[in-house]
Amino acid sequence: MKDVKVSEPTVERLVKYHRLLERVTGEGRKVISSKEIGEMLSYKASQVRKDLSYFGEIGKRGVGYHVDRLYRHLGAVLSSPRLWSIGLAGVGRLGEAILGYKGFRSEKFQIKALFDVDPAKIGTKILGTPCYSIDDAPRVLREQNIEVVIISVPSGAAQYVADRVTASGNVKGILNFSPVSLALPDDVLLYSVDISVELEKLLFYLKHRGQ
Repeated sequence: MKDVKVSEPTVERLVKYHRLLERVTGEGRKVISSKEIGEMLSYKASQVRKDLSYFGEIGKRGVGYHVDRLYRHLGAVLSSPRLWSIGLAGVGRLGEAILGYKGFRSEKFQIKALFDVDPAKIGTKILGTPCYSIDDAPRVLREQNIEVVIISVPSGAAQYVADRVTASGNVKGILNFSPVSLALPDDVLLYSVDISVELEKLLFYLKHRGQ
């Protein structure tokens, strides 16, 4: 694999390619072209070819890509061949929605532990996953070797939660759904998803479309 710096939009497109290939594999498709991928996902064929070429030429000009081979190739590119254990901090409405989302039922990752401050939830199982006090997070994350945590708590509690989970020394990455900036150790990778910002972006493009 080439030693290249891949932009965030490219990684996002790679994820979409991989999901598309999973679907067409299930449909029994054997070969697919960059044009067909682009048409299905509203990208230019040239963009598809450029994205896929970052990690070596795997298709043949005039023939296309072998679906199963490309699917496995992208799977290896996107994540290491092991099961990632995930923690979820904050089991309110958003947290429960995340926990119940079918997209999190994957051979690549599994939510293994929940954390909350509600005594009614602590010590129970929610959708089959045990819930612990956020104060116990450092110990639980170490014991279960959980390296990634999703934070879905109110903004006022997000930094405290981030401090507790990173205190484990085991966490390598955080996916933050709380609408607030977090201060983290330099060795912890942060990716934030602010739904309100994404909506504002959508409204902006709708307003200016065609102008």
